Amino acid sequence: MRVVALVPGGIGDQILFFPTLDDLKRYYPNAQLDVVVEPRSKAAYRVSKSVNEVITFDFKDRNSLADWGNLVGAIRDREYDAAIAVGQSWLVGLFLWLTGIPTRIGYQGKGSIFLTNSVPFKPSQYGAAVYHDLVQGLGIDTLCPELAVNVPKPDIEWSQKEQTRLKLHETGYVLINDGFNQDSQTKSLDTSYPVANWQQIIQDFQSKQPDLPMVVVKGVDNEQFVRSLLEYSPQIKVTAPSDIGKLAAMIAGANLMLTTDSAPLHLSVAVQTYTIALFGPTEPAKVLPKNDKFLAIKSPTDRTADISPKAVLEKIWGG
Repeated sequence: MRVVALVPGGIGDQILFFPTLDDLKRYYPNAQLDVVVEPRSKAAYRVSKSVNEVITFDFKDRNSLADWGNLVGAIRDREYDAAIAVGQSWLVGLFLWLTGIPTRIGYQGKGSIFLTNSVPFKPSQYGAAVYHDLVQGLGIDTLCPELAVNVPKPDIEWSQKEQTRLKLHETGYVLINDGFNQDSQTKSLDTSYPVANWQQIIQDFQSKQPDLPMVVVKGVDNEQFVRSLLEYSPQIKVTAPSDIGKLAAMIAGANLMLTTDSAPLHLSVAVQTYTIALFGPTEPAKVLPKNDKFLAIKSPTDRTADISPKAVLEKIWGG
């Protein structure tokens, strides 16, 4: 059994697709499972336990007919038995038809005329469940598994050394994530939270829990945020994981994750760290599963910046 899945979107979208891949692997343990993803999202599969090969293709680029033709050829050469399309698109549906793959699965709607098996599109669900509905096209009728990641052993070891370096291994720590989200930049979503608001939260937290260090995640997208936060709160610690595996390991070691709507939020869910997430325009039910460990604060104005520090602190101490 050889299956390929076309999964456009950012790293967060890929992580939400992991339960679908994991269920396919459980159902077909000897299957070859490959994915076609945008180059910016390839890094997500460092922590996937079910994917064999990651093929990159920039779905959002101005691809020529030759670009699509090359991808058709690459897919045809691999002789897949089934293909899964995430999303609704005439172009992707036509592409799958041209590959000659005998079983082509996707959502009902745009492009489904080119599919052999289509399933209802139910976007009001938790995102992972929306994707998992696609396995119905292979006759699999199971509940969506919990989000899970497979963190490489070297990344776990790096995290242990990092916690020792930051003197966290005996006390535990609270992890703060803000601005580490390529997905939000692409979709023009408002997900950043003001530094001054974070400062109020940090001060209150440290007055109540002075022995529990607070650590901020530094990434390529939020260096200015981290610099500004350190000017306000020089006592906080900084960690800069170089890849998604090390980030997942640091999240797994935290007592609490405070985060905006971003890809690291999905990692926190996957490693079962107690999480409080701040949401702007996104509906929390589409991003967070129903679980008391994962709490959402939705902005009354759809702007993340309009969430008051008081609301966050009430969730921390009362949640």
